[in-house]
Amino acid sequence: MIELIPAIDIIDGKCVRLSQGDYGSKKVYNENPVEVAKEMEAHGVRRLHVVDLDGAASHHIVNYQVLNRITSQTSLAVDFGGGVKSDEDLKIAFENGAQMVTGGSIAVKDPELFTRWLNVYGSEKIILGADVKDRKIAVNGWKDESTCELFSFLKGYVEAGISKVICTDISCDGMLQGPSIALYREILEQHPGLYLIASGGVSGMADIHKLVDAGVPAVIFGKALYEGRITMKEIERFIICNS
Repeated sequence: MIELIPAIDIIDGKCVRLSQGDYGSKKVYNENPVEVAKEMEAHGVRRLHVVDLDGAASHHIVNYQVLNRITSQTSLAVDFGGGVKSDEDLKIAFENGAQMVTGGSIAVKDPELFTRWLNVYGSEKIILGADVKDRKIAVNGWKDESTCELFSFLKGYVEAGISKVICTDISCDGMLQGPSIALYREILEQHPGLYLIASGGVSGMADIHKLVDAGVPAVIFGKALYEGRITMKEIERFIICNS
């Protein structure tokens, strides 16, 4: 069974979505992310992907209080990303209830620090964020493209012990035009034991079934849910049928 992981992206404490990482495309869906998280939990969701978009742009965690409210008022397992750039940021995330933390930019800019986190906290708690644009890793809230090529980036961290990777094709994210199935197949061919979490482009349940057929272990989705293309009833039915 594929693990369904709804996303809550936060700007100014509100639940928002962007298109292709463009902050100018921000659309607010709910003023209260905790309400959104509670509704998801009520329909059988067990895990949540929370992104501090203010943090990603500011290079340090900003919306940790929202994280705390979500984790203290639900029993959801939350993986948190956005702005985790230092030991202090990582500590703040875990102290405010995150069970897992995703590092993307930091894994590019300070691999020594990120590898230390992996060694100290383990591969169950530290997730590699591989945000991709034209097969190059993007950093700083997707505003900048690095020189890191996706497959060499993945290879290095798999050899370092990483087991969970969130891979977002930025060209697909928020566009509701389908995920990068071919890219995910290619990643899994090279790293068959990887817990690959697909992110970006999901437009409906049909896309989730395509990811199942491709052997992808987990999927993050957001805009399709907020735009009503995937309903909470469909999610609940899928979870029940596959449990």
